[in-house]
Amino acid sequence: MNHDLREARLDREAGHRLLEILQDERTRQGTLPWLEELAPGFPDWIVTALFGGTYQRDGLSLRDRQLVNLAALTTLGGVDPQLTGHVRTSLRVGLTAEEIVEVFVHLAPYIGVPKALAGLRVAAAVLEDEE
Repeated sequence: MNHDLREARLDREAGHRLLEILQDERTRQGTLPWLEELAPGFPDWIVTALFGGTYQRDGLSLRDRQLVNLAALTTLGGVDPQLTGHVRTSLRVGLTAEEIVEVFVHLAPYIGVPKALAGLRVAAAVLEDEE
């Protein structure tokens, strides 16, 4: 074992606190309970490793992380529930509707128009719902 490695920060409580900031109650309740029932312990791993670990790292603001998340999820395609949640989260961390739409427009030449249009459809539904 290499003991020269820096210890990873994994903070379950910080993860839960951050999740409450990033995701509204509807988004959290739409994911965690059914996932816990299906795969016990997996939601705790997500909250602890992702929100209590990766998101706790220095170097990117929450806003910047959301820009990356929108781009990554749109590029993957087929993950509309997750993209929907991240569009909502983007609004919560201060991105405007115009900026969110521009993310998908900007992605078109890089990931293809069909995937960019799919992202725009998700964004349009969320933005309409949020009005």
